[in-house]
Amino acid sequence: MKLTRRTFLGSVAATLALPRAGLAAVAELRPAPANLQILPSDYPTTDVWGYGGMPGPEIRLPQGARLDRRLVNGLDQPTTIHWHGLRLPNAMDGVAGMTQDSVAPGGTFDYGFDLKDAGTYWYHPHDRSYEQVGRGLAGALIVTEADAPEVDRDEALVLQDWRMQPDGTMVEDFGALHDMAHAGRIGNYVTANGQSYIERDLPLHGRLRLRLINAAASRVMQIVHAGFTGWTVAEDGHPLETPAALPEMLVLGPGQRMDLIVDVSATGDETAYLGLVEGDSAAVLYEVTPSEAERDAARAAPAPLPPNPLPPLGDLSKARATEVRIEGGAMGRMTAARADGVEMPMQDLVQQGLVWALNGAAGVPDTPIATVSPGETLRMPLINDTAWPHVMHLHGHPFRVIEGDRPGGPWRDSVLVMPGDRTEIAFVAEEPGDWMFHCHMLDHSASGMMHWVKVR
Repeated sequence: MKLTRRTFLGSVAATLALPRAGLAAVAELRPAPANLQILPSDYPTTDVWGYGGMPGPEIRLPQGARLDRRLVNGLDQPTTIHWHGLRLPNAMDGVAGMTQDSVAPGGTFDYGFDLKDAGTYWYHPHDRSYEQVGRGLAGALIVTEADAPEVDRDEALVLQDWRMQPDGTMVEDFGALHDMAHAGRIGNYVTANGQSYIERDLPLHGRLRLRLINAAASRVMQIVHAGFTGWTVAEDGHPLETPAALPEMLVLGPGQRMDLIVDVSATGDETAYLGLVEGDSAAVLYEVTPSEAERDAARAAPAPLPPNPLPPLGDLSKARATEVRIEGGAMGRMTAARADGVEMPMQDLVQQGLVWALNGAAGVPDTPIATVSPGETLRMPLINDTAWPHVMHLHGHPFRVIEGDRPGGPWRDSVLVMPGDRTEIAFVAEEPGDWMFHCHMLDHSASGMMHWVKVR
């Protein structure tokens, strides 16, 4: 055949239309309505939103690998995907209206970035997240260490709460002003990985790595345990310098994570379990029945996990400080705040669905809460001048809680600030861009508690 420009272009087009050996298609995440068994099996199924299941498919990749996922929006409203807790390029952070345009129904968006840090993370929408997360959109993202600890089972537990009716339908009251002004939309039913509870068999002295992820929109999870000897080894994905013995109660605010290494110590007819405290009772979330098999002896305490390659904090005694005052809500003292650059009395703010503020600004203002240069360490004292707890979450930048001029805890991306408390954090600015800083009680962020930090 004589090769002409026309036949050459035709052959190229035909070649490009064929599957190419060695090039895998980009994996997809498809948020869409689904009908699933969320309540126990003797109850009806429930209409939820999911990424193909409940929770979404677990993404598990080694540290240093590249994550590539295509969002295909099967919802009837716009959405994005935020990769909670990760250091990544600003354009991949998934914040609608700040780092990208929201993806319209039927639209797509390709996310791709390298995974710098090992640990337990998760993904969820960042557009109408108070509703989309509340309807079920969440999934675990596990980045494994090259030198991971030896365990018999490594399992992520995605904890979600639901506001349900006995007939299996979800209560359709997302964005209710009462919830927004108080503790947020708290459900009356909690699941672990979409189930009422999880059962496992493991021998005495069997060792588990449990990765707890609070994927609820607003609920602070209080978790008790029995039948385990264990340690906390990481918080918000980042290792503790020394594993800490499990406290009697584990507290996880919305968005927070905690990695545990636990050994089964229950004997006889006893079981080992994690349970959610609710008033004066505890509901089992995860239960291990010791099998007849038995390991020879109890194991030694685990070694610390390998640290992530985070830039060290600068000299805290010389670091610039930007105070953040948390204001508003029911029983609060806020009488006015700025919205869209205009000072408004509380009554007018409420008419716009705004009941919270950060440094006097309700909603995302035009001016950042701070402008920081790459490599600079910034201190942020957080003053909770409200009657409610708040989980303050910074995108793209792990931070440490500061006591005096010294770090007082592990690296993390979210911190629970109790009413009337002052908690100071510090972080090192890295990737340039506009980075969201907000309360992860998602009703609170939707009703005013959203701000941002500029790195340039």
